[in-house]
Amino acid sequence: MKKKIRCAIYTRKSSEEGLDQDFNSLDAQREACAAYITSQKAEGWVLLPEQYDDGGVSGGTLKRPALQRLLADLDAGHVDQIVVYKIDRLSRSLSDFAKIVDRLDEAGASFVSVTQSFNTATSMGRLTLNMLLSFAQFEREVTAERIRDKIAASKRKGLWMGGSVPLGYDPDGRTLVINTAEAKTIRRIYDLYTEHGTVREVKEQAAILGLRTKQRVTKTGKTQGGIPFDRGHLYRILSNPIYAGKIRHHKKVFEGQHPAIIEPYIWEKVQNKLTAVSAKVRGQSNVAHPSPLAGKLFDETGDRLTPSHTNKNGRRMRYYISRRLVIDKSNKHPDAWRLPAPQLEQAIAQAVRERLISHGILPNLVENLKANEADHLGKKINILARMFTSQNPVQNWNAVIAKANISPGMLTIELDASAIAKYLDLPPERLNPDALTINTPCQLRRRGVETKLVLGNTPPEVDLTLIRNIVKAMEWYGAVKSGKSFTQIAVNAGVNTDRVRSVMDLAFLAPDIIEQMIIGTLPLHVTSDYLIRTGVPSDWNAQRKMLENVGTRSVR
Repeated sequence: MKKKIRCAIYTRKSSEEGLDQDFNSLDAQREACAAYITSQKAEGWVLLPEQYDDGGVSGGTLKRPALQRLLADLDAGHVDQIVVYKIDRLSRSLSDFAKIVDRLDEAGASFVSVTQSFNTATSMGRLTLNMLLSFAQFEREVTAERIRDKIAASKRKGLWMGGSVPLGYDPDGRTLVINTAEAKTIRRIYDLYTEHGTVREVKEQAAILGLRTKQRVTKTGKTQGGIPFDRGHLYRILSNPIYAGKIRHHKKVFEGQHPAIIEPYIWEKVQNKLTAVSAKVRGQSNVAHPSPLAGKLFDETGDRLTPSHTNKNGRRMRYYISRRLVIDKSNKHPDAWRLPAPQLEQAIAQAVRERLISHGILPNLVENLKANEADHLGKKINILARMFTSQNPVQNWNAVIAKANISPGMLTIELDASAIAKYLDLPPERLNPDALTINTPCQLRRRGVETKLVLGNTPPEVDLTLIRNIVKAMEWYGAVKSGKSFTQIAVNAGVNTDRVRSVMDLAFLAPDIIEQMIIGTLPLHVTSDYLIRTGVPSDWNAQRKMLENVGTRSVR
């Protein structure tokens, strides 16, 4: 006798359109799934009576009422198999779907798509699943790109594309009309800036004059706005080209179809003044970029990390780098570190703060702790911990750090006994030396040129860009096998032929390497750009050797 397989049907529709009809999309999905379950009756499939329908809910989130009920029933052991019309009904997110598959595995259950046949119990089935999900995500992103392109085209024509209506205007279809009363406020703000020359002065004068922000009534009847201007709001008004009759789209400005409140030549004069003031402030702030932890940071070889910087788009980017990179610039030090200074400083602050607020820190830190001093010292520890919040500059707490060692997978911080004792108003000998050392796991996350030190044991990281490029490579390779030329493929894809040739190499990666990619265990350096730049060997063993060589180098 066949084992009974209890099947639950899950249906979803992103929009609410048509849900009020007698027979809607959810009904159609359920009918197709029910028919499929009936066809598998000989295999022991049985349809559960409970209905799990999410109408008007996006597949980009797991926070769906019916889905949460279904997952709860799955965890409780009431469901053996989830049946959906298409896999994107369950989720459009690759990471979310991985979470659902994990819960299915834990419950000893599985799922079936009635329009897409594969077996998730095998590695190749999981690869197929992830590729289908990648296409679903790709389709969603293409739709988003089309919408963005439509908005960009409309703004080039000077049309108002919705959003928060700026003070001084009222909406009128795809354009704006001047709100006479509010326009007086806008003109007054520009006059004040022309007169006083600073946003701070404008804020003070606007408060004296009783100028207020735009007042709005929400759909629920709640009133918002109508409050005094802050400096940020005033700056946005003074720099917004919409008041000169223009429309901004990202960094470009186009002639609008709405009337101007401020004469364009006045608006340009204000922009020149704003730019001059901003440049002066930047010049003052760039005079010194201290690296307060200099001399206290070391790598696993004992080499000191020294401050360094680069200038990018007018901004000064600070780093801590292994000293051997400064002494020998031959770039022959794959084990050397080069870390963004603000992120490293924040990671150290986070680790220290978590230690200071951890349960039982006081009796562990202070030897021979007396009952009558516990409350007093506990308050001092809490005050000290608050110094290590992200809002506090490093200069406020760097004296507490004696030394920090950074090695692959571990951040070790030694606190300064005399500094801690001073904050607690205790003699240094009363502090337990072992409690002054903090060992916290850490990992580096790197994509392209960006590197970030992350505390804790982070889960594997899946490179969705690499997945999408491999899907493209397999699609293009299939087109070549069907007789299409590189030029035809390039024209259809909107890229050049060199791009097609370079990306297509990804279609020949070994199956085990692709599986590593799906579960996120590839070395962090192995990105699409890395594989395309270095080239993919045709021999699978050569590919594995190449990745082993990458894996032996720590991510720096």
